[in-house]
Amino acid sequence: MDPNKVAKNFSEIYPPMAPEEAAVEANRCLYCYDAPCIQACPTRINIPKFIKQIATKNALGSAKTILEANPMGHSCARVCPVDSLCEGACVYHAWHKKPIQIARLQRVATDYYYSGRTPLFYSATSNGKKVAMIGAGPASLSCAFYLAQLGYSITLFEKNPKPGGLNMYGIAEYKMTQETALKEVDLIRDLGVEIKTGVEVGKDYPVSRLDRDFDAVFVGVGLGSTASLGITGENLKGVLDALTFIRHIKTRQFSKISPGRVTVVIGAGNTAIDAVTQAKRSGTPRVLLAYRRSEKEMPAYEYEYEIAKQDGIEFLWNALPFRILGKTGVTGIEFLKTKTDSRGHLKTVLSSLPRRQAGKFRVSCDRVIVAIGQTKQIDLFEALKLELDASGRIRVDSETLQTNRPKFFAGGDAINGGREVVNAAADGKRAAAAIHRYLTPEKESRVKSSELRVSV
Repeated sequence: MDPNKVAKNFSEIYPPMAPEEAAVEANRCLYCYDAPCIQACPTRINIPKFIKQIATKNALGSAKTILEANPMGHSCARVCPVDSLCEGACVYHAWHKKPIQIARLQRVATDYYYSGRTPLFYSATSNGKKVAMIGAGPASLSCAFYLAQLGYSITLFEKNPKPGGLNMYGIAEYKMTQETALKEVDLIRDLGVEIKTGVEVGKDYPVSRLDRDFDAVFVGVGLGSTASLGITGENLKGVLDALTFIRHIKTRQFSKISPGRVTVVIGAGNTAIDAVTQAKRSGTPRVLLAYRRSEKEMPAYEYEYEIAKQDGIEFLWNALPFRILGKTGVTGIEFLKTKTDSRGHLKTVLSSLPRRQAGKFRVSCDRVIVAIGQTKQIDLFEALKLELDASGRIRVDSETLQTNRPKFFAGGDAINGGREVVNAAADGKRAAAAIHRYLTPEKESRVKSSELRVSV
C-alpha cells in the first residue's frame, strides 16, 4: 500500500486544537464547584482545574494535574468514550448546549508535555521492596507509575515485542498511533521501571519464581485470543480475527491484509467497528458488519457507529453466521435470520421465509474478520492459583483489588472482562495504593503518599 495513502486514510479523526481554539473552549468552562465531570471520570482527574490552567496559559501545570491523576491521560485524550463519561456529565447538557470538549483540551496539555518532556515526576529512594507486574498494558503501567514514586523496584513482564498492551496493538490507527502509546511507556521507564519484553510469565519466566523474587505481584494482563465462531469454514484462508487484522495495520504489515473485494466483519462491539473502518480505509471497496441482534442492541458506542456509517460501511442486522463458504479460500458466508423475543432471547427465523430459503441467506466475500469478543487467559490465572468467578475473571476484593493470594493483586481486563483504557488506569492506581498499604506500615504509607502527591 502507498505510504502516502496510508497516512491520509489513517490520519487522526480528531485533530489537535489550535491555541486560539483551546483558549476559547477553556474559557467556556464554568469551573463547577461540585464538578460532575470529575465524578464521571474513573481516575478522578480534576477537570475544572486543568482546564483553568489551560485558560491561564499554564499548559505544563495542566499536564501535571492530568497525569498525576491518570498517567494514561495522553492516550485517554484520544480514545476515552467521553460522551459516556466526563463530557456526558457536563452541566451544559442541562441547558441544551454543547458540552466542554474535555478530551481535546486534555490533549492540548498532554501534547504540550510530551513535546518537551520537562520532568514532572520522579522515583523515590528505594525502599528495598520489589513488585512484579504481569503484562505491560495500561493497568500495569499505571500501577508502576505510582509505586515507582513510592520507592518500589518495579519489573514488568510483557510477552509482546513492545510494551503498551492494547494501546500498542489493538486500537484503530486513526484514533491512536504506536508513537503515542510509546510516549506513555517512556514516562514510566523514566521513573526507573524495568520492562522485560518478549518474556511470557509461565513460559519464559517460571510462575514459581514470582513468590521467591518479589514482595508483591500485580496481574495486569489483557484478554486472550479472539473467541471462535465455532462454525464450518472458520479455518479457510481469508478468515482472521479482528485483533490480528488491526495489529497488522498498526505494525504496517500490509502484505498480510490485501484489501480484496468484499470483507464481512462479524460482531458489533467497538473492536468490530475498528475492524470495518480500517478494512475500508485500507482499500477494500465493500465492507459489511454483521451482527446477530438488532441495531438497537449493538454494544458499540454511538460515536463509534457514526464513524462506521460515515465510512460507508454496510450493516446486516439479525444475521447469525451459519457457515463460511469456500474450498481453500473464503468465497462467501451463509447467515441465519434471527429475532429477539420479549425476554431478550435470540431465536433463528426458520418459518417466515419460503422452504427453499429456510431463513438463510448468503453474502459473497473474500475475507471474514471475526470480532465477537476475546477469551480469558485462564491457563495463566490457574497457574498463578488465583480464584476465578463464573465467567473466568480473576476474583478480587472490590476495594483493594487483592486476590485470594494476599501478595497478588489484579486489575484491568483480567478482572472486568474488557473495558476502557481509563478503567484500566484507575485499577492500576487503586492497586498501587493497596500494594503500598500491604507492604508498608500504615503510618509510614500515609506520610509517603502525602509527600509524593501520589493521587491514589
